[in-house]
Amino acid sequence: MNAPSLDVLSSLTTLRDYIRWGASRFTEAKISFGHGSATALDEAAALVLHTLHLPYSLSEFYLQGTLTLQEREAVVAVFEKRITERKPAAYLTQEAVFAGLSFYVDERVLVPRSPIAELIEQRFAPWVEEEQVGRILDLCTGSACIAIACAYAFPDAVIDAVDVSAHALLVAEINVDKHQLKDQVTLYWSNLFDELPNIRYDVIVSNPPYVSLEEWQQLPAEFHAEPEMGLVAGTTGLDIVVRILAQAKDYLTPQGILVVEVGSSAETLQKTFPNVAFYWLDFERGGDGVFLLTAEQVIEYHDVFTSALK
Repeated sequence: MNAPSLDVLSSLTTLRDYIRWGASRFTEAKISFGHGSATALDEAAALVLHTLHLPYSLSEFYLQGTLTLQEREAVVAVFEKRITERKPAAYLTQEAVFAGLSFYVDERVLVPRSPIAELIEQRFAPWVEEEQVGRILDLCTGSACIAIACAYAFPDAVIDAVDVSAHALLVAEINVDKHQLKDQVTLYWSNLFDELPNIRYDVIVSNPPYVSLEEWQQLPAEFHAEPEMGLVAGTTGLDIVVRILAQAKDYLTPQGILVVEVGSSAETLQKTFPNVAFYWLDFERGGDGVFLLTAEQVIEYHDVFTSALK
């Protein structure tokens, strides 16, 4: 992206101008979205508002506001960085919104974007009774966005959040402190269940690595800016998911549920376990590839899941 001339900077004056211009540049450069922004306009608006220290809920009335020369240069600089470095916008702003909450993010964690946010906002209804949820486990927590969103949705519940990446847990700790939830959310360094105490949970929820190696190699550059270990799970994409399925039996309460996002590996998972009645969840705001199993089902199919580990 070539730096715009002073004539261009003088002709682009308002917030609206720069959002429109940025969207045009992003489309021209064929950058990839999928990390919280659905369109070039959404991405440009998010970057402009963040760069100018304005809220994302800014009234349209202020879109006609005129930028100072310094502000224009700052906006152009962040646009140029987005195009040349091909990093998700959240890494440039070090902020992502999940379930209506703000989270710190950097290259140590995936950018929060799971449709599970919608399920948390619904308090996992109708699958559990809200008042009966005392413990929740978030496996592969990353930035801890799922764990923290669960803490807001279930203020009386204890939340445990697990990750095998020590780097990711440092980011998770930043977010737990940011939301002042140290008394409710406990972070564990653990390879899935390995280092957890002998506790059972009413909800186990996970957005684990589920991308096959071949699929990952074909993804746009923005996805390669994220930590590979947070995305790739072997040749089929199911290495981590199968382990969760095989081990969850010993960590669910009798009325508990298991919720796991498998995204693009949903078809592979169903073909791997053709006789398992996965319930595939629908989301009003988009997204798919998230299944739910009850504790009863996890027990029923336990032998099938463990045999797949061999």
